[in-house]
Amino acid sequence: MRLIRTENYAEMSLEAGKIIVEKIRTNPSLTLGLATGSTPKGLYDYLIQDHEQNGTTYKQVKSVNLDEYIGLQTQNPNSYHYFMRQNLFNHLDISENHTHIPNGSARDLEQECLRYEQLIRELGGVDLQILGIGQNGHIGFNEPGTSFSSRTHIVTLAENTREANSRFFNSLEEVPTHAITMGIASILGSKEILLLVSGEKKAEALLKFMNGEISEDFPASALKHHENVTVIADRDALKYI
Repeated sequence: MRLIRTENYAEMSLEAGKIIVEKIRTNPSLTLGLATGSTPKGLYDYLIQDHEQNGTTYKQVKSVNLDEYIGLQTQNPNSYHYFMRQNLFNHLDISENHTHIPNGSARDLEQECLRYEQLIRELGGVDLQILGIGQNGHIGFNEPGTSFSSRTHIVTLAENTREANSRFFNSLEEVPTHAITMGIASILGSKEILLLVSGEKKAEALLKFMNGEISEDFPASALKHHENVTVIADRDALKYI
């Protein structure tokens, strides 16, 4: 595991962006694993700026998102389909047919999980997976107690996860209680992983990840089983390390 120390959120986003752009230039048909939320937003801003200024093309790139809320239509501003279009896809030359996000409105959610897992296999797996970490150690929406052998599945969101995400909604009551997420085994199948960590609120989680035991009670600890993980963290997140 490699640790890249950065001064702040902007520098963390820059370092991650440079790694991704270099990977795409080396492998134009790269399969990217993408995350949502405030952590990767600066990274996506960098990718858009680089595309506009330097012409990095995404015509052959495929993307697979980690998760989606259950019960939100794709046009809902709080859905991850909407987030990805607004914050990345609409600003690149990536084909809509190459972007993949779980369907949280599927009639048969269990079948949707199987379909999504099969899709990842058909793409040959994820080449580079972007991850954040929750304060309770969740990766994707894999909450504490999730089996390390889990594949794409339905999850009941922990209350502290819903509370953390409620800032994007009008109220906590509007935050969905369930989601579809790539499982921990699905994530570990990625060839390379970038874990982005920013801010003092994530400092305890990062400390536990770096120095704690490997346990299903702290999902991110599973990443220690992976041979190619790079952690990019800013000064505030690294305050205890």
